[in-house]
Amino acid sequence: MKQLTGSEIVIECLKEQGVDTVFGYPGGTILNVYDALYQHQDEITHVLTSHEQGASHAADGYARATGKVGVCMATSGPGATNLVTGIATAYMDSIPLVAITANVGVSLLGKDSFQEIDIAGVVMPITKHSFIVKNVHELADTIRRAFKIAKTGRPGPVLVDITKDVTSNLADYEYRNPEEVAPLTRTIRDSDIEEAVKLIKKAKKPFIMVGGGVVAANASEEFRTFARLMDAPVCDTLMGKGAFDGNDPHYTGMVGMHGTKVSNFGVTASDLLIVVGGRFSDRVIGNAKKFANDAKILQIDVDAAEINKNIVVDASIIGDAKEVLSRLNEVIEQKDNSAWLKEIEALKEKYPDTYPTDILTGPTAISKIYEMTKGDAIITTDVGQHQMWAAQMYKYKEPRQLLTSGGLGTMGYGLGACIGAKVGRPDKVVINIAGDGCFRMNMNEIATAVRYNIPIIQVVINNHVLGMVRQWQTLFYEKRYSNTVLNDAVDFVKVAEGMGALGYKATTLSEFEDAFRKALEAGRPCVIDAQIGEDDKVWPMVAAGQPISTCFSEEDLEK
Repeated sequence: MKQLTGSEIVIECLKEQGVDTVFGYPGGTILNVYDALYQHQDEITHVLTSHEQGASHAADGYARATGKVGVCMATSGPGATNLVTGIATAYMDSIPLVAITANVGVSLLGKDSFQEIDIAGVVMPITKHSFIVKNVHELADTIRRAFKIAKTGRPGPVLVDITKDVTSNLADYEYRNPEEVAPLTRTIRDSDIEEAVKLIKKAKKPFIMVGGGVVAANASEEFRTFARLMDAPVCDTLMGKGAFDGNDPHYTGMVGMHGTKVSNFGVTASDLLIVVGGRFSDRVIGNAKKFANDAKILQIDVDAAEINKNIVVDASIIGDAKEVLSRLNEVIEQKDNSAWLKEIEALKEKYPDTYPTDILTGPTAISKIYEMTKGDAIITTDVGQHQMWAAQMYKYKEPRQLLTSGGLGTMGYGLGACIGAKVGRPDKVVINIAGDGCFRMNMNEIATAVRYNIPIIQVVINNHVLGMVRQWQTLFYEKRYSNTVLNDAVDFVKVAEGMGALGYKATTLSEFEDAFRKALEAGRPCVIDAQIGEDDKVWPMVAAGQPISTCFSEEDLEK
């Protein structure tokens, strides 16, 4: 046992937890922690982002790409509040994150001191837990507890706020091995497994929906075995991408507002819907009262609070998806649903992809990215039309390939997440796909990528408008384009070059292919400005509040 300052204890606890990378931005109250970090820079890499929000998104992207806990740091006041959007993003998508902030000294708390904010109170609704540490003797155990909470059960973010005097005070420190976090299995009841098996045996038209919980539980292999035994069509949510191979014949595409007609119509026609690690988001189910009305519904989820929250189900199994699926795979018999699968195949033939293939559009750009990366890249996105095109057109083979803000829908998320993902997975090509509106929000993080020579590729799907909002204005607001036109003089190639990256502009598909090839070979940060039409739309779609069975495409509007 030895005596260390609170700042040194922070660093030692991070080392205990196996943390090798931290994303952050220093300031006055957290200065002692950064001084301690300086002494351990050969053990923990710190990535200085351009903005604290970039740090929180980078930690999130690192966590999604690696499966580890992401860590970010910021100082008090505005430094801490700038983390909030990233913390909320991680919370909505169940991403394990530990945010460490510093605050003013205990004697200054509650006095509106310079850069004082009750950040633990601010983030209470968007964290699994938030701590403020006012006693150095409680610091080590609090940090250890934070990591355990972030990883236990349904993952999520935890905030640890440390007063400045605690960072300089002395306390005894003794190394401890990280406490093992076991998967949640005590809630899995034999009776629930038996009920699930009964439903499976009776089903003639089963459909399986896979969500982000399967990715979080590292249960992709078990899920694919389950799908084979079920001999059933499989759709995914945005967060479930890659849990099931996007090239598998049983795969029908994404479900929901911008899901395929095959998935939306197939789920509607099914007699048993099995949802694994999905929470029945409003963007997935549309009108809840008219969702899969002819189907029995079986929900498998680690979080008991999700059962019957948005959709009342007929049966449920609560517990770790990997363990639940393993147990089901042991007891269900191989099914033959060839007649049902023929119906699904007929839907695939009837409703193929309808995007043009010979001009530069969002879908053709992403299809070209898929082709040229052989489907092996990690794709991060921002939020909007490009996000949906990335979900539709890139065929994800493995989990942790698509990193995107699903629940919060955070514009500006993708670039920070791209940097974090590339730091965590340097072996992978990592590409951020953003709209021009999203890219403008946090494009300063290109400077971060350049500073550390992190060879990411930023593709801007540039339609000079806020595309998804404009799509709604076109379809539902009689083309009243209120504040969605970005007809200014911003030149993204010059912006990229001004921050030290390579910049390319593409106005045709062949120009895009050439630019992307150069970016793949460059070995340094690159930005590609891909110019597309302002009225390109995402198809199919479901109008807000409507049943997913009313999914329509452009051709339907022309009838």
